[in-house]
Amino acid sequence: MTALTLSTAGAATLRADALVVGVAKGAKGPTVAPGAEAVDKAYDGKLASVLESLGATGAEGEATKLPAPSGLKVPIVIAVGLGTAPEKDEAYGAETLRRAAGVAARTLSGAKKAAFALPLEGVEDIEAVAEGALLGAYTFTAYRGTEKSAKSAGGKGDGGVKQPLGEVTLLGAKPRDKAHKAAVERAISLTEEINRARDLINTPPNDLYPETFAAIATAAGKEHGVKVQVTDEKALVKGGYGGLLGVGKGSEHGPRLVRLEYTHAKAKKTIALVGKGITYDSGGISLKPPGHNETMKCDMSGAAAVLAAVVSAARLNLQVNVTGWLALAENMPSGTATRPGDVLRMYSGKTVEVLNTDAEGRLVLADAITRASEEKPDAIVDVATLTGAMVVALGSRTFGIMSNDEAFRTSVHEIAEEVGEASWPMPLPTELRKGMDSPTADIANMGERMGGGLVAGLFLKEFVGEGITWAHLDIAGPAFHEGAPYGYTPKGGTGSSIRTLVRLAERTAAGDLG
Repeated sequence: MTALTLSTAGAATLRADALVVGVAKGAKGPTVAPGAEAVDKAYDGKLASVLESLGATGAEGEATKLPAPSGLKVPIVIAVGLGTAPEKDEAYGAETLRRAAGVAARTLSGAKKAAFALPLEGVEDIEAVAEGALLGAYTFTAYRGTEKSAKSAGGKGDGGVKQPLGEVTLLGAKPRDKAHKAAVERAISLTEEINRARDLINTPPNDLYPETFAAIATAAGKEHGVKVQVTDEKALVKGGYGGLLGVGKGSEHGPRLVRLEYTHAKAKKTIALVGKGITYDSGGISLKPPGHNETMKCDMSGAAAVLAAVVSAARLNLQVNVTGWLALAENMPSGTATRPGDVLRMYSGKTVEVLNTDAEGRLVLADAITRASEEKPDAIVDVATLTGAMVVALGSRTFGIMSNDEAFRTSVHEIAEEVGEASWPMPLPTELRKGMDSPTADIANMGERMGGGLVAGLFLKEFVGEGITWAHLDIAGPAFHEGAPYGYTPKGGTGSSIRTLVRLAERTAAGDLG
């Protein structure tokens, strides 16, 4: 992973492969952002006009390369857009800085070292720039050809993909300041786990299936002091986990339920996180149409987020107990697969008529939510790439939040917005519950087509223990990005919702959620 250091050195004196500065959209053209004063001086005070002549406007997402003048110790200056300049006495927002740092890090892939001279008004800004740079530098190259095989084919060993930026130095951040050091250490811990989740999401399903995912979670837990318990297929049968077994029975790779546990001696609250972990979703017998299967390795993004959040809580030594539940299965069509019309007896004892085997995520989550409820946590939050309907409703960059407690839903939404993750509170209309009535079982796994994302939330609500506060995050849109990278968001797995879950744990530890 990209290294990160702090330095009080001047922008004009530090040696690096490149120097990053900020440029904003001003009333009369681009303006140089704070932090770049020495760089502007090296351009005789004409950096803004030089940038304008090159077509730079300061818009968010822009990155303009220009040769450095003789007064600097770097060969290249990169000006990244910060969007509209703030009003006088106002600072740039953390998410603005996070995205700009991400753009710079992506632009500098292949470089060994870069100095970032972006506006840093306080600790929050330092952390934001650190996060953005470390997330923006991410690349997934595990499956690129080896150097030997590439040479024999006359190509490059990395398949043409550059290695991530080697080192980021944050100028204006003090390496001996405790608050500055703590901010960077938090950013490093968090981004390493987000990038671990991205790696899992990007791993092809022939290598990542329930058993191997469980092994990876076990290794991560051992490394960071998190207890891990894996319930295998035989134990799931004995325990009556009909949802997990029903979804996984069509695959040669049996399902797993993984329990993660982080505890703190001074903790007063416990939160349970439940993640959908469908390592590949073909739709089962209700097979997905062509064009909808190719990215279904990402259907375990919720479980990856939960693993990352629990390990992050341990690494940050938060004063809160956090349990994580990874509901892992592979949904495949075969002679043993669950059929539309089958009835499953869930871990809770409720029966579910399966009308569509492609509505499988709610089945594995239902078992895991019931099991998590038995431990009576103060709150349960489940995370899932659950419904295409949520993508239709909110687009590809925003996740939906549903809850049985309006105040809790509001808190989760506020936390998500605070950490820079787009989200929106969604209702659970009681009239939609009737559509899941079944003439055969206690409930069907499908209801009305319109409002399908809300129907899925209502289904999950049926399995939450009595009196337990619960929220459901449907991350189907932002979990996997198929377009060109932007900000600190790469193509492929994104790690959506992890920052929200970690901040929720921090708020709970601080007693800010009641």
